[in-house]
Amino acid sequence: MNTQAMKQALRQSIIAARQKLAVADHDAFSRAIIKSIMQLDAYRQAKTVLAYMSFGAEFATGAWVQLALQDGKQVLLPRVNSSSRQLELFQVADLQQDVAPGKWDIPEPLPEHCRSVDDLERIDFILLPGVAFARDGSRLGYGGGFYDKLLARMTPDGRNALPQRPALVAAAFSMQLVTEIPQEATDRKVEWLITENEVIHCGAEKKAAI
Repeated sequence: MNTQAMKQALRQSIIAARQKLAVADHDAFSRAIIKSIMQLDAYRQAKTVLAYMSFGAEFATGAWVQLALQDGKQVLLPRVNSSSRQLELFQVADLQQDVAPGKWDIPEPLPEHCRSVDDLERIDFILLPGVAFARDGSRLGYGGGFYDKLLARMTPDGRNALPQRPALVAAAFSMQLVTEIPQEATDRKVEWLITENEVIHCGAEKKAAI
């Protein structure tokens, strides 16, 4: 089985398991995750955060995005450009007016209501979506490569090309943690991984239990 086939099998397995999560557990776990994100120094110090609006059985990000707006953060959300297959970023101020279901019914910013953002250097904190994660920071996305392309635009040489690299953070339910994820050259690891049970500093020997 090649790397892509292994990734797809793992992707299907985790998505199926996540969809079986009870609604009460989903909501409680999401609240616990949000609390931990808010306590991260990287979040507290950030002026501009790149978030995403969840869909399906993903960790519910909407409440966190709303809190970030209330905190006075400049909040950016991605929108899929079907032609270029790239993510375009927009700054949002009001989730009720600025966001609506878009491609694949994922809530996206409305270009007519939001300002487009091209200066990626301003982003201090990125919350990355994903299907599965490993403790070393490896991330398995949905297969479109949209975020890998975005991160490549921010660090085109594959290294720290920006004056201050944004904190790369992911949040997921503990059942989305796996031992290992097949990696390719274009894959990027996250620095912090947050579940309902713990905050994992990926690559570090120690983790902070909640």
